[in-house]
Amino acid sequence: MGTIKKAYMEINIKDIIQQNFDLQENEGTDKVLPLAEAVKRAVKPGMKIHMGLEANGTANEIIRQFNKTAPGFTLIMPGVIGVLLNLVYCGLVEKIITSNCSFLAPSIAPSGILQRAYKKKLVIIEDWSLCTITQRLMAGALGLPFMPTGSIAGSTMEQENTDTFKKIKDPFGSGRDTGLVKSLNPDLSIIHAWAADPHGNTIISPASPSVSWDSNLWGPKASKKVMVSVEKIVTTDFIRNHSALVKLPGHMVESVSLVPFGAHPVSFISQGIESFSSYGDDYEFMKEHKKAVKSPELMDKWLEKWVFKLQGQTDYLKKIGADKIEYLKKRSEKNGWQKNQEKKLNSISTADKGTDQENMVIIASRIIKEQIIKNSWKVMLAGAGVASLASWLAYYKLKKENFDVEIMSGSGILGYAPRPFDSFFASIHNIPYCKMLTDTLDIYGVIVGGANSAALSVLGAGQIDKYGNVNSTKIGGSYITGSGGSNDAANAREVVIVAEQSKKRFVDKVPYITFPGNQVTTLVSSMGIYKKEKNNDEFILTEYFPDPFLSSRDEIINKIKNNCGWKIKIAENPVKITPPSAEELLLMRSFTV
Repeated sequence: MGTIKKAYMEINIKDIIQQNFDLQENEGTDKVLPLAEAVKRAVKPGMKIHMGLEANGTANEIIRQFNKTAPGFTLIMPGVIGVLLNLVYCGLVEKIITSNCSFLAPSIAPSGILQRAYKKKLVIIEDWSLCTITQRLMAGALGLPFMPTGSIAGSTMEQENTDTFKKIKDPFGSGRDTGLVKSLNPDLSIIHAWAADPHGNTIISPASPSVSWDSNLWGPKASKKVMVSVEKIVTTDFIRNHSALVKLPGHMVESVSLVPFGAHPVSFISQGIESFSSYGDDYEFMKEHKKAVKSPELMDKWLEKWVFKLQGQTDYLKKIGADKIEYLKKRSEKNGWQKNQEKKLNSISTADKGTDQENMVIIASRIIKEQIIKNSWKVMLAGAGVASLASWLAYYKLKKENFDVEIMSGSGILGYAPRPFDSFFASIHNIPYCKMLTDTLDIYGVIVGGANSAALSVLGAGQIDKYGNVNSTKIGGSYITGSGGSNDAANAREVVIVAEQSKKRFVDKVPYITFPGNQVTTLVSSMGIYKKEKNNDEFILTEYFPDPFLSSRDEIINKIKNNCGWKIKIAENPVKITPPSAEELLLMRSFTV
């Protein structure tokens, strides 16, 4: 005992504390690799690859390394958007598992790249909704064989995915049918994030669209390997200080690569991390790419300019230019929408008569306002395009009357106040003005379709039939855009559709049901208003727009009939719609200037 006591007395307690409890600046294995090396090590032919929406810098490197090799990738994404479709153009992708393939900003539109590849049967598309593709990845991450869902039942997606979607009776006796989606486990997940320490503990801003769509959360967690690119590499101490924003632990990460501006041309918002500089969507770049997509010759020149002639991200940033980078950073600031405000205000049209589309949007906003007040809806989900414009106008009309309602988007932004001068439904200018940043499952699964829902959804339509069934996915051998979140949004307590009218769009029976019209009560077209007496009934034309070239009601009704693919039912005494007021026109035009 004396020897032990003597040894104890000789120990310096301060040394013990210092040796055992002092923390290193960086902990764990250093996994930092140049992007080219990370791609070379991790990406292999035949892989099922999950990719986050902002991983554009990594996508460019994959194209450089695999171009003309036909690696046969399966691409798993909530949406294959914009420049990410270059992977398809370059022949790298054999199959896509997704909810959407399109241009997204500055306005949603089909992509020529995808349409040509689909028509030539160069790529297979497995269609899901935003919610269900997330739930498949969630099941994979949790190690479960399947996950219950409330989406895609009654749609063509249910029929197409019989190997991965089933319906069962509730085993607990409610009598309800419940959908089940099969788990999904990618071989590799590639995401772009705000920051990581060298070991791979990764900070993902909640304002990131990939987080909002759950891709950057469940995709990596379901994957066998994870490759991360980041705006900044930080210390482990920084990670500890921002641990609430760390969504991916280092042990799950294979490599970390520094790729500043790696999301470009899409925005990257550092909400909650004030020391980082956000950047906005590069609409000019997107428009240039959209023009190039129109022909293979233009597309080859575009790829040569922006991918093949550049060695990596350093060259890419030089090509973008310091001035453009600074402009995009300023565009993302909270009051960025006010930049050049006077010039924008002077550009707003003061024409006292609206176009057919303007009239449709304004009348739709009136209908939305009426339905929200009538049914005491507490939230409205604003879809893309004209649906978002109509929702935004209704929001401000309701606000003027002190009626409490929150507006939200499927990308997870809830309680926002839409800013003027940008009509993109997911405008970065709206994010700093929201009250809650959440995710797809929260928006669609709980707030829209949950047990305590008090939601109205406002949606557009590629095609619609007399029962309110909507197609935004396929027409014959052509691919449109896919469901996105529309199938999930259609689970709201009520759905209002806003769509320009023509025989091609208003059809007797849609060839593909992206979402069924069960909850659709009202259709506002560019010619009139259609309503249902009951949820599953046919639409009835109840109101019509005046026509400056036609004098009688019968002539106008006949014109409406001639521009519809089904035999229209007419109300006993259809009402002429009161034209938009000057105030309504100016408010709407403030978004579209």
